[in-house]
Amino acid sequence: MKIDILTLFPEMFTGVFGSSILKQAQEKGLVTFQAIDFREFTTNKHRKVDDYPYGGGAGMVLTPQPIFDAVDHVTEQGGKKPRIVLLCPQGERFTQAKAEEFSQEDHIVFLCGHYEGFDERVRESLVTDEISIGDFVLTGGELAAMVLADSITRLLPGVLGNEDSAVTDSYSTGLLEHPHYTRPATFRGLTVPDVLRSGHHENIEKWRREESLRRTFKRRPDLLNGYALTKEEAAFIEQLKSETKQ
Repeated sequence: MKIDILTLFPEMFTGVFGSSILKQAQEKGLVTFQAIDFREFTTNKHRKVDDYPYGGGAGMVLTPQPIFDAVDHVTEQGGKKPRIVLLCPQGERFTQAKAEEFSQEDHIVFLCGHYEGFDERVRESLVTDEISIGDFVLTGGELAAMVLADSITRLLPGVLGNEDSAVTDSYSTGLLEHPHYTRPATFRGLTVPDVLRSGHHENIEKWRREESLRRTFKRRPDLLNGYALTKEEAAFIEQLKSETKQ
């Protein structure tokens, strides 16, 4: 996969792309990252990329010319039209399902806005997706682009050491993930559940499933609304509801 980020602050990505899983993914040749300063594409003699909004109002607006030219450049590099994602608070809420969808692409371009945002013609003519990472406003789209890049890259085949890790993550199954424990078995009087040390795989899987349901019921009950429960799972949820009422 090729991930390009069009930004005014490419230096922000150095540490993120040079560390941890993202660094390893690049070293394996599974993904390439490129943070591009779209100021380099402006034809303005003063290297300005923003201007006053038509109709007046507070703030400045990013002009279309450098964005269009920068997108043309990365498209030519990639060889075919990429998925162009605008990071903005008005966009679709980012989810694990969207990360899985994006992970099937060969080339993604993230547009990181600033000021009052982009000239609307960028949105109308270039953008294929508008994504928000939450109901709040950031100074720019860079942090959101980092979040998406990490979330998408870890889903690529071969990136994680254990392929089951991504499959069993919270939200990937539709539920929150069950609790995890490791050695020592007892720490400051706190012990690991006996079932996890029993070696009985069927009982362990049952415990994990129930704990996943329990955690989802307590923390994100809204996720259960769209989840197809088995007969046994539905009975367990009813049990949890009864316990809550007591």
